[in-house]
Amino acid sequence: MLDAAQVLVEEHHELEGRLADPAVHADQSLARRLGRRYAELTPVVQAAQALRAARDDLETATELARDDASFREELPALRETADAAAEKLRRLLVPRDPDDDRDVILEVKAGEGGEESALFAGDLLRMYLRFAEQQGWATEVLDATESDLGGYKDVSVSVRARGTPAPGEGVWSRLKFEGGVHRVQRVPVTESQGRIHTSAAGVLVMPEPDEEVELVIDPNDLRIDVYRSSGPGGQSVNTTDSAVRITHLPTGVVASCQNEKSQLQNREQALRILRARLHALAQEQAAAEASAARRSQVRTVDRSERIRTYNYPENRISDHRTGYKSYNLDAVLDGDLGPVVQSAVEADEAARMADVGQGA
Repeated sequence: MLDAAQVLVEEHHELEGRLADPAVHADQSLARRLGRRYAELTPVVQAAQALRAARDDLETATELARDDASFREELPALRETADAAAEKLRRLLVPRDPDDDRDVILEVKAGEGGEESALFAGDLLRMYLRFAEQQGWATEVLDATESDLGGYKDVSVSVRARGTPAPGEGVWSRLKFEGGVHRVQRVPVTESQGRIHTSAAGVLVMPEPDEEVELVIDPNDLRIDVYRSSGPGGQSVNTTDSAVRITHLPTGVVASCQNEKSQLQNREQALRILRARLHALAQEQAAAEASAARRSQVRTVDRSERIRTYNYPENRISDHRTGYKSYNLDAVLDGDLGPVVQSAVEADEAARMADVGQGA
């Protein structure tokens, strides 16, 4: 294990030298990338040092115990310390998702269920906004299409960490597990007979790429159309062509925005969404080419491919991937999403560690 960590220790030492070079800081994007990698490797270096020290202490105490019985009493505690240090290093050596430090663009789309699905999409949006607020993240609605009853046919939100998160603890590391189909069981406001209906909404989560260093887009590859914004029922929101739709011609990926009154602002927001979608597409293609078992997100709002169920009559929330279940749905929808997300984080970590164990 220490041998495996040594490669990273050497990389950390090399990065330390490069970051001490004033010439590196002349290129701010390079300095940021090196600094991010350095911060990511620092816990591994510290854990390797702690394991080496713990094993040295155990070895020394074992040798002394042969001649002095008093040292034998220390051996169990020293072994426990060494085992704990080894487990910590093993966890840190498990390959991480390279996007875990990133901010995200989250999209919620109504699916089966008509107006009820759109209302549920609005409930999910509120849940994520409240959860983000509890985490200290900043949110911004980039684009939204409302339904007649006040729900959302679709909505795109930027979720960003304030400041620099600890390595591997960015917004993506928590919200990436929200991608998929969310099913709701409740009596819709449009139901006069009091019958429970089932409908669904889809959630897509995309890591937001660094604009200055990644995903260079050729302006010649973009078709930009402008049109008038519209609200529920087709009612005109304004009388100028301020809404923007951008099509990336090589891939056919489309992003649009009509929230802002300014065409320039809508164009900037649409570009952010487009960049995130192209980054996600590139990641999917790379994973497919490498035959990597990357967690996929459901991109069709089909109730049969659900990841989670929200049952209002029982006040129950169930995650079908992890087996998590609790009866505090009202609190979860009010933003208390932490335990649900943590169940997915722990399941993912266990799967990755099992994969490492099988490959060892």
